[in-house]
Amino acid sequence: MRNLVTDVEGVPVGHAHDARLGSGTTAIVFDEPAVASVDVRGGGPGTHETDLLHPARTVERIDALTISGGSAFGLEAAHGVQAWLREQGRGFAIGSARVPIVPGAVLFDLLAGGDKDWGRYSPYRDLGYVAAAAAGDDFELGNVGAGLGATTVNLKGGIGSASAMTSSGHIVGALAAVNPTGSVVLGDGPWFWAAPLEQAGEFGGLGWPAKIPSAALIPRTKASALESTTPAVIVTDAALSKAQAWRLAVMAQTGMARAIYPVHTPLDGDIVFAAATGRKPLNDPFIAVSELGAIAANTLARAIARAVFAAGPLPFPGALPSWRDKFGK
Repeated sequence: MRNLVTDVEGVPVGHAHDARLGSGTTAIVFDEPAVASVDVRGGGPGTHETDLLHPARTVERIDALTISGGSAFGLEAAHGVQAWLREQGRGFAIGSARVPIVPGAVLFDLLAGGDKDWGRYSPYRDLGYVAAAAAGDDFELGNVGAGLGATTVNLKGGIGSASAMTSSGHIVGALAAVNPTGSVVLGDGPWFWAAPLEQAGEFGGLGWPAKIPSAALIPRTKASALESTTPAVIVTDAALSKAQAWRLAVMAQTGMARAIYPVHTPLDGDIVFAAATGRKPLNDPFIAVSELGAIAANTLARAIARAVFAAGPLPFPGALPSWRDKFGK
């Protein structure tokens, strides 16, 4: 186990970013089309092709997912991933035509620094193509892909991932681009809200303080809540229906509430995609999905903390410090 979403077999991940731009894209490319659904809790989502993920819609399987910086401009990343998939002959078959199905979500990083004067067309379509082409089993965390320009209220954000196994042997993986309007640590830190769920010191092993500081319970948000959103992906090797995948996404949202404070605000675009590769059948459709959802929530919380733990500062004036800068010693 790598403690990455790629511990689910057949789910490679790729990043592409531009240091000068201060932004990037992350692509999750499925070796075989995966059953998928989505749950949106934030009040200001930026999404692509999410309507078709409703359990009542016709198309059940997707070829890839994208998470991107760039706010609405970043929605073009899905088109780059789609172009790469088309070159591989992938996509939903309609007669002789094939249409790759690539839902996606974006976060706002336009004010986090970097040169955003890209001219007539944004770079996100090309970044999406490069991210898809680079997808593999091993990938970095922190300042990479869609997490390059991500921030929290008081620390640098980034890309995080984690994985776990259920009692029945199903693997659950999570990936998140952590850019909330709120905080991932208690007050000014260093303790993570997700600390009770930590495995093997994966984000510092500090636990919680003996007593939670009262100041940590006072919600703190970015000066402009527009500069936010945490898109996330849950993947499992279980064989799920589209309705079960939707329930998995709903239950996994609890992980955001365990790791971010406050969360799901009016201008966050918090969203969780859930995808199932279907390689392992369920023993019981109710008990197994309940366990999958509970483990997925824990795994997502851990992935969110790992994103901030792994991130480094950006070399731009006024950039937020990283957790490692402030507490790494």
